[in-house]
Amino acid sequence: MQPTTDAPSPPRGAPRFREATQLLRDFLEVSELFEKSLGAELNVNQTDLEAMEHLLMSGPLGPSELARRLGISTASTTTAIDRLVAVGHVTREPNPDDRRGVLVVPQPASRERAMARLMPMIMGLDAELDHFSEDEQEAITRYLRRVVDLYRQHATGV
Repeated sequence: MQPTTDAPSPPRGAPRFREATQLLRDFLEVSELFEKSLGAELNVNQTDLEAMEHLLMSGPLGPSELARRLGISTASTTTAIDRLVAVGHVTREPNPDDRRGVLVVPQPASRERAMARLMPMIMGLDAELDHFSEDEQEAITRYLRRVVDLYRQHATGV
């Protein structure tokens, strides 16, 4: 991907966007590349990586709750869990609150492996804010909050 400043001019008649808007688009593209790279490193596909993200952020979840969060069927979730178990990222354990249920539990080694890749990037992003004044940080936060709100509106069709 070329830097924005070296990008060719848009075709005649195509809308022109401010640099911040183009950089946001570039950010989305590079985020997708990062996730693909992380998935390849962890030997999982996109669905499995998303399942791992939910488990790492929330802790153990039941298969039905994981399916709901992923927005896929319970059968598809079972297949994803089977794949994650096969590569050692999760285990199925009895649910202490439901003797018939199971919980999908992320394994500590997998958590450490994923976090070893994620945390330097996340901390680096956070450290970039140190280059801005408090007022500038507030403006950046307002802008990003509005961007997230717009994405949510358009994602849900509201």
